[in-house]
Amino acid sequence: MSEITTVAFSGTKEQEEQLMKAIAEHKGQDGALIPVLHEAQNIYGYLPIEVQKIISDELGVSMAEIYGVVTFYTQFTTNPKGKYNIAVCLGTACYVKGSGTLLDKIKEKLGIDVGECTPDGKYSVEATRCIGACGLAPVLTVNEDVYGRLTPDDIDGILAKYN
Repeated sequence: MSEITTVAFSGTKEQEEQLMKAIAEHKGQDGALIPVLHEAQNIYGYLPIEVQKIISDELGVSMAEIYGVVTFYTQFTTNPKGKYNIAVCLGTACYVKGSGTLLDKIKEKLGIDVGECTPDGKYSVEATRCIGACGLAPVLTVNEDVYGRLTPDDIDGILAKYN
């Protein structure tokens, strides 16, 4: 089960205004919660508890229901992501070809674990399931960039591209 991590939240007035506008656009519609959560995550980059509370109050949806939705769907995150989000595929083909060692090397180099963000906000790391590039196994992505047929020795060069 997912765990909400407490992170210092620093939303801006502009972000809150955007959130209130998004809520107003969907308020009263059936199924408003998921579109509002998507827009909130686009605004803030993640769904901090403070934002979930605003959505709860404004839509009249319990925090328990919001927590259930946020932790059930993998596209939602309660942790901030870095400027460069590194996702290592741990699907069967990638795992068999060594993606676990790629992930270990990335965690070691960045000093963070899966689901965490570097203190400077530059990098975050996540483990994913199949991304549909099995022929390139093992695979990782950095934002929208896909890297395949990797070894742990490739990690330094990939990270250097994002410095």
